[in-house]
Amino acid sequence: MTHALRLPFDAVAYLDWEATQPEKHEYLAGEVFAMVGARREHVVVAGNLAAAFKQRLRGGPCQAYISGMKLRVEKVDAFFYPDVTVSGDARDHAAGQFLSYPTLVAEVLSDFTAAFDRGGKFAAYRSLESLKEYVIVDIPARRVECFRRTQENDWLLHEYLGDDTCHFPCLGVDVPMAEIFENAEPAAPESE
Repeated sequence: MTHALRLPFDAVAYLDWEATQPEKHEYLAGEVFAMVGARREHVVVAGNLAAAFKQRLRGGPCQAYISGMKLRVEKVDAFFYPDVTVSGDARDHAAGQFLSYPTLVAEVLSDFTAAFDRGGKFAAYRSLESLKEYVIVDIPARRVECFRRTQENDWLLHEYLGDDTCHFPCLGVDVPMAEIFENAEPAAPESE
């Protein structure tokens, strides 16, 4: 998130306004934040993860959604655009503008969003009763951090590095790290 706009928005006004905007904006308790453009490797990794989930979940009740689909976090009055969202809830599969009952949410870190993805956004996501796993992908470190909700409603970190295979028990799928980071070589310096 970047560049907060202070507009007199409630959730309904935000949805109406957002539908007319050429760029995406996230919403948090009346404030609107313009989304910055993603780097190539960010888009590649998010696409790899979404494709891996789509392939492995085919024919089952869960569906993977990419970053163009909003996620409503009602308890904190927010709408976010996660990089990947997976839901097995029929209400989400019939949704028009946003999802509300995710099983798994994944965020690919960027320099601009890392602190918020790990802090405020994760705190918001934890208020979603349906959420079982929160996944953070760190491209420079080639690391996947998977936070899993326990039966006691705590969150335990499972970290994957190197040649590991990431386990996503809430979906019943495994994805090799090589598949997540395929074609995600570091970007060449830009000459702008």
